[in-house]
Amino acid sequence: MLRGFRWQLIALLLAAALFVIGLVVRSSDAPAPAPTATATIGGEEAGIAALPSPTPNPTSPPLQVTLTTDGGTYREALIGTVQRLNPLFANLNPVDRDITALIFEGLTKTDAFGEPIPALAQSWVISADGLEYIFTLRQDVLWQDGIPFTAADVAYTMSVLRSPTFPGNSELGAFWRTVETDQLGDYLIRFRLTQPLGTFLDRLTIGILPEHALRGTTADALATHPFNLAPIGTGAYQLDSIHADSQRITGVELRLAPVYRQRPEGQTGVYALDRVSFTLYDSFQTAYDALAGGAVEGLAARDWNERAPLFQLTLNQTTLIANNSIEPTLGAIIFNWVADDSRFFREQRVRVALDTGLDRSSVLDRSMSNAAIRADSPMILGSWAYSPEVAPPAYDPTTARALLQQAFERLERLNGSAESTAEATAAPEGTVESAALFTFSILTPDDPALVRLTNEIATQWSQLGLNISIDAVDQATYDERLRAHDFDAALVEYALGDSADPDVYAFWHQGQYPDGLNYGGADDRRISELLERGRREPYGINRLQDYRAFQNIFVERAIAIPLYYPVYTFVTRSNVTGVQLGYLGTPADRFRNIADWNVQ
Repeated sequence: MLRGFRWQLIALLLAAALFVIGLVVRSSDAPAPAPTATATIGGEEAGIAALPSPTPNPTSPPLQVTLTTDGGTYREALIGTVQRLNPLFANLNPVDRDITALIFEGLTKTDAFGEPIPALAQSWVISADGLEYIFTLRQDVLWQDGIPFTAADVAYTMSVLRSPTFPGNSELGAFWRTVETDQLGDYLIRFRLTQPLGTFLDRLTIGILPEHALRGTTADALATHPFNLAPIGTGAYQLDSIHADSQRITGVELRLAPVYRQRPEGQTGVYALDRVSFTLYDSFQTAYDALAGGAVEGLAARDWNERAPLFQLTLNQTTLIANNSIEPTLGAIIFNWVADDSRFFREQRVRVALDTGLDRSSVLDRSMSNAAIRADSPMILGSWAYSPEVAPPAYDPTTARALLQQAFERLERLNGSAESTAEATAAPEGTVESAALFTFSILTPDDPALVRLTNEIATQWSQLGLNISIDAVDQATYDERLRAHDFDAALVEYALGDSADPDVYAFWHQGQYPDGLNYGGADDRRISELLERGRREPYGINRLQDYRAFQNIFVERAIAIPLYYPVYTFVTRSNVTGVQLGYLGTPADRFRNIADWNVQ
């Protein structure tokens, strides 16, 4: 079985080599000799060549490149396998996503706050109804084989994405099938939407493919095309070589693309790193050992179970630095507004009382020290949409008890039970009497850190006179119960996914219950209206106003209780300088300022 896998891998690499050779022949009448690079498989050399030095198209301006890169090679450990170095499939595999982020570019990219800015696009105009976007493309961009980038490349990429046979992410394909694309000129492209969508510019961060290299390739054929192991992009780094053993690809070497150097953003003074070398490991432990032993200069934690040992390693080795940011994920307590006895959590005084009676800083310090930071807003900290003016209630258990008492009395009046109300009024000060009404459980995954956090929350709320139990279940059961709305309250993590856009419509809009991610059926019309406007508005400055209002009302009415943002940790050796982590739409955004990195 192993031998069969080995020859399949050799065949794939040979096909990639033939693809590169054919491309070079087609791209230039007199191609320059390509520098040789090899993929080592089981001690043998397979015939895959490095991408050739770019040969300018006769109609393109001559390359005037001064290579002054003396920053050496940056080496990083990745956990997993290479499948396809193709941006249209990158969201299916974290390893592919990280590598392709350096090879390919989209029409837009995001800045340090997650806001879309031009990349391959020079500028754009949006129609008054928000349904039409016309992009003027840059005319100074070359593919890494020297062929000019044009609107034909954008049109081809979009045709693949909207094809019914697109073999990538189904949601990605479904979205692009709602968008019409028209090439208006060599450097002019138009998109038409079926409805206004404020997140559209963020959608255009997806990498563009070279039409000339894939001409005639259909969407269904792209998944197995040799291009996936011999990619050609417009990004700062291009493929130099792939290394493999008898079982798997073990490394990918990138080098600074000479064509990128002639662009304004690639001029001398930036991009000191001449090479980026990725070594692939099959487990976190082996990657960790490589970092600890000095075999690599960087390793990013994929979750907080990996973050803890990495953070401890930086304390033990002074030559390692922890670069921290915030994952685009919100941990929160949500309430069930739709259960048979949902009147309890539909009562705003109850939700505000629970928020007021919870010392979030304390529970996080006790259960997730150094793994998460406190969240005060339903928006992600560091995003352009985040409002620092959001003011959750200060921890005040006395006020919380009073609010619960008022809520109990009101609910009892609604039930027409004067006798129960009288009994509650006569209860001792500082307690809430009604075991049936003020007893509930908190659903949580059976993860040690999350169980600790939920226990801390239950302890504090029990001091308000409430009877709280913890319902810790395995992940599969947890997911099923969320979808079935089978819980009183639940600890959830809402992740924005592979997007830097702050849109949280899917989590809190009324229409996202029962079949969406609004698991608790939060039912606030004003919240929904603001999210609708924020999602439809194409201009960020107008969206910002809606999102600030949304955050203030969300906290004021305690729609849910924001608890924490998980910390993202990227460890590098101290000789790697210039690393700055801004807002992370995806983990690959750690490379956003790689132009400033250096290895000393």
